[in-house]
Amino acid sequence: MSVRAAALPGGLVVSGCDVLRVPAEGECEVLRSHDIVVVDGRIQEVRPTGALHPGAAAEVIDGRGLLAVPGLVNAHTHSPMVLMRGAAEDVTVEGWFNDRVWPMESNLTPADVHVGALLACAEMIRSGVTTFADHYFFPERIAEAVAETGLRADIAPTYFSSRGQAALDATVRFAETWHGAAEGRVTVSLGPHAPYTVDDTDLRALAGHARRLGLRLHIHAAEHLEQTESSLARRGATPIRVLHETGVLDAGALIAHGCGIVEQDLPLLAQHAERTAVACCPKVYLKHALSPLTPVRDLLDTGVTVAVGTDGAAGHNTLDVWEALRLVALTQKQAVRDATWMTVSDTLRLATRGGARALGLQDRIGALEPGMRADIVLTDLSGSHCRPLHDPRAALVYSARASDVRTVVVDGRVLMRDGHLLTVDEPELLAEADSRVARILDTSHGRVVQHYDP
Repeated sequence: MSVRAAALPGGLVVSGCDVLRVPAEGECEVLRSHDIVVVDGRIQEVRPTGALHPGAAAEVIDGRGLLAVPGLVNAHTHSPMVLMRGAAEDVTVEGWFNDRVWPMESNLTPADVHVGALLACAEMIRSGVTTFADHYFFPERIAEAVAETGLRADIAPTYFSSRGQAALDATVRFAETWHGAAEGRVTVSLGPHAPYTVDDTDLRALAGHARRLGLRLHIHAAEHLEQTESSLARRGATPIRVLHETGVLDAGALIAHGCGIVEQDLPLLAQHAERTAVACCPKVYLKHALSPLTPVRDLLDTGVTVAVGTDGAAGHNTLDVWEALRLVALTQKQAVRDATWMTVSDTLRLATRGGARALGLQDRIGALEPGMRADIVLTDLSGSHCRPLHDPRAALVYSARASDVRTVVVDGRVLMRDGHLLTVDEPELLAEADSRVARILDTSHGRVVQHYDP
C-alpha cells in the first residue's frame, strides 16, 4: 500500500485565521484575525495579522474565514476496530464481547491491524483529531501507521494474563523500542486490559515496569457499576482499590470509562490525582444502556484529569471527538441536573488540554501557544448549521461537524489541506480494508481472544 510522504517544512505560517485560546482555567476566547507562526514543528508566535512578514522560505496557509483550534485528543480508542464498525449492534455488553467482538478479534492478523489503524488515522485526520490514545493488539503495526500518516499517538499494547509471561515480556519490549519514536510523535503506555482479565501479580509487575521506564498504564477499570459490584462481591475491593493496591495508580494511570467509580474510590484517586486521568466515552454507555455515567464532576473536584474518548468504532461507530465531546456536555448536564454545569469552555478544555494531560503530553500539546508543538486544526463554521454564528465556542461544541474540518497540521506538517488528505492514499486504503472484512467478521470458528465475565 502506498503512503504519500511530504517533507517537513522549515517554517509555516497560518495567516489571517481566528484562533481559539484555551486557557488552563476559565473561559475560552476567540482571538480575531491572527497569524500562527511555526518553526521546526513548534509554535513560535501567535500574533495579530499584519504584524508579520513571513520569509520567502515559509509555507503559508490562508486561514481567512477559518477558526484555528488545538488538535483534538481522542483519549481512549482501539483504532483497528474500525474494521468492525456496525458489526455488533443491539446486543448486551456480554453478547457484544463474547458473541461478536472477541470472536472477530481472534481473526485479526498483523496486516489487518495495520490496515485498520491506517483507516482510523485517515478518519481522525479528517475530523481534526491529531492525537489518540490506543489500546490494542499488534501495537507495532499501529505505531507504523502513526509514523506513516503523521499523527501523534500514545499506544498501549493490550495484555491479558491468559496470554502468559511471553506476552508480558513482549509488551515491555514494545515500550522500550517504540517510546519516543516517529520524531517523538509515538509514545507508549503499558496496557493491562482490566483488573478482571489481568491478575494482581501481573498488574504489580507492569506497574513496576512503568515506574522503571517512566511510563503510565492505560487500563479499563470500573467500566460500569455492575463491574464494581462484582468486584466487591468476589474480592471485597472495588476495581479502583485493586489498582491502588497493585501500584497501578502510583505508577500513573489512564483509566478508560470509570462509570463504576463510587464514592469510596475518590480518596484513593485523590492520593494519585496528579498522575491519574479518566477517559469518558459517553456514546458507548448510551448504546449499551449503562448507568450511571462517568462521574465527571466528582472526578474533577477530586483533582483527577478527565478527557474525552470515543472507544473503538465497533462500539462508538465513529472516531469523531466532536460527537463525543457534545455527548459529554449533554449527558453530564443531565446527570447532575444542572444546566449551568459543563460549560462550552469546560467541554472544549476536556477535549484539548484535558486529553493532553491524560496522555502526559500537557507540555507539548493541547493549546495554540508559543512553545507548544504545532498541532493545528482549521475549521469552517460558515455552514448553515452554524449560522448565525453568535458564539464560535458554542458552535464548536453543539453545532460543528467533522466535515467542517478543512486543514490539519501535526508537528508543523500539513496532513490535510482544504479537505484533501496528503499522507494517505484513501481510495486504495478503502479498497484494501473492504477486501478483508468478510474474513474478519466470520465467527463460525468459535474462537475468542478472551471470555468476558467481569
